[in-house]
This record gives sequence, C-alpha cells and structure tokens, in this order.
Amino acid sequence: MRDFSKAKRIVVKIGTNVLTKDEGIDAAYVRQVAGQINELLKGGRQVVIVTSGAIGMGAGQLELDGKVKGMKMRQACAAIGQPLLMQAYRKSFLQYGVTVAQVLLTAEVLNNRKTYLNLRNSIETLLDLGVVPILNENDSVSTAEIGTAFGDNDKLSALVASKIDADLLIMLSDIDALYDKNPREFPDAMAIPAVFEITDEIVRNAGGKGSRYATGGMKTKIEAARIASNAGCRIVMANGRAKDVITRIVAGEEIGTVFMPKRKLSNRSRWILNSAPAGTIRIDAGAMRALRNHKSLLPSGIISVEGSFKAGDVVMLNDNAKAVTNLGSLQLKALAGKHSSEIRKILGPGHRDVVAIPEDIVIIDY
Repeated sequence: MRDFSKAKRIVVKIGTNVLTKDEGIDAAYVRQVAGQINELLKGGRQVVIVTSGAIGMGAGQLELDGKVKGMKMRQACAAIGQPLLMQAYRKSFLQYGVTVAQVLLTAEVLNNRKTYLNLRNSIETLLDLGVVPILNENDSVSTAEIGTAFGDNDKLSALVASKIDADLLIMLSDIDALYDKNPREFPDAMAIPAVFEITDEIVRNAGGKGSRYATGGMKTKIEAARIASNAGCRIVMANGRAKDVITRIVAGEEIGTVFMPKRKLSNRSRWILNSAPAGTIRIDAGAMRALRNHKSLLPSGIISVEGSFKAGDVVMLNDNAKAVTNLGSLQLKALAGKHSSEIRKILGPGHRDVVAIPEDIVIIDY
C-alpha cells in the first residue's frame, strides 16, 4: 500500500500556508524541499512541482493586510508574486545543479485536447532532460467568470498527476491527515491512515476552504484525490512542515493519509472525465443502459439538448456520463429521437451515424 519503490513519476503539491512565512516565502523551507527532490532525482525518479504562493507573495510585497479580495487585486498580486516565487525555487535548486522550468496554466489549456497534448509533450521533454517543471495556475489571467480558473491548486495538482500518468501525488499543506471528524472541534478525532473509497460521509465531513491567501481546504483535497484515483495514482496527504516529509513518504513511512486508486482509466478517458462540459445531452433510460453495456450513443435515444457546443466538444450525458460528441448542438436538436439511418438524409453526406462511440464515453462512477 505504501510501497513507492516503483513510483518513477511523482507530483509534489506545496500549499501556500506551508510555503510562506512572515508574509513572504520561507527560503529555508524551499531549500529543504529542493534537497529532498534532488535525492529523488538522483534515484532516477522524475518530479513535477505544483506550487501555490504567488498571490501571497505579491500581497506581501505590496504590504497588504488581510485576505486579498477582488479579482483584479488577486491578479495583480499574482503577477507581482510569481517571479519572486520562481526566483526562490531557482536559487534553491541551483545549489544542487538542478534546472527548473516555469509552466503557468489555465483550465482551458487542459480542456482543449490539442493544447493539452502540447502541454503533455512539453512536460515529457522537460522531465527527460532532468528538469523539474514547476507549475502554477496563471492567476494573473484566469478567472472563474470566464471558465479559465481551476479554483485551487489541489485540483490542479490532481489534474496534472492524471494527465502525465504520475505514479504518486504528494499533497503538502498545514493539514496532518484526513480525520474521522474535525480535530479542531473534537479532541477525540482520529487520523485515518488509509482511504480505499471516498464515501459520501467523507465528503460531508471535509468542511470548507482554507484561510487567508489559500483557496484550498480538506474538501478540495478530497476532490483532488478523487480525480487522481481515476488515473491509478496513489495520493498521500501530509503536513508539509514535517521533517524530511517528501523523503519519508517515498520511503514508505506511514505519515499522513494515503488514498488508494479506485480504477485505472486510459489517458483519453481521463481527459474526457476531467474536462469541463460544453453542454448536456439528455438521453432516455434505454440509451443509458446501452452506454453501460459499452454501446454507442445513437440519436434515437436523445430526449433534449442543452447548451451550445460543436462536434469534438466534451458534453454531459444526463448526470451519469461524459462523452466527446461527433455532432454539434444544432445538429443534435434536429436529430433528437430519430433513427441513425436518417442522419445523412437530414444533415447530408459525410456525417457519422452515431453521436458518440464507446471509446469516447466515460461513465461517471463515484
């Protein structure tokens, strides 16, 4: 369960509260992280870092008090803080002769299949060169209002781990482990060393977001574990301030909570599952049964179409599945409930006679 001896590719997510100290980055802590990761590199492993801290560092540079509020101010702080953050990482890793690379992401990069593949190829090349990619959300341009924001780096780290086929995701924050209840409210709360299934009870007990500059919390970590588990990736959540925490986790020490993977999906299936849907296709019970039996989605099973999307977009199928559609929303509205043989008659020659093939359909199995 905690045998990570064969884990070659590791993603390390470092939270804001762990990384910062006295309104700025804790340079000594970053040096400790660099030293631990250097040992992993010397052992033949590949490491990707997902870092928080840009907004907090920018706020510190501007001498702002309290939580940074307002999208424009958060974007400004991120733009100021990101180069300071990278400077600290670069300086620490150079002591070990390790080169780092900055990669800033928005959600749309991962949602679009072409840009996602370009990103994957870029990271693969950096890892082959022995470089440590350091990823962060591009907070200076991404916003929830236009759908380009991940929302938190817990989710980003899980998506990255899933997209690059990581073997292990280490999530470091100021949270020691997953507890059976809130340890701040209940003195008898017990740490859970291993989670084999993320139940509704675990989700309910997860609570809300973090504090001050951080956007994450236990709830976002549970959601991240759910994403990574579909990639067959194990996740360890631990207190980032524990001594030599990365080294000890990889060595198999029982620290924090390990989340075991639930299922192993193909890379394409994971891209479909984790992409933001452009719309929804409502289908009848018979069509859903056919999908669960690994059959194609036919227009005869469509009840209605919601949203505006084009062929090649990822869409929801009711609330039970996601798929890459072969036809756009306007075409599907014209075909809803009709037999496949009528597709070419209505749309003309050259169109597929199915809405989605089994290889492009993922049942949501939470």
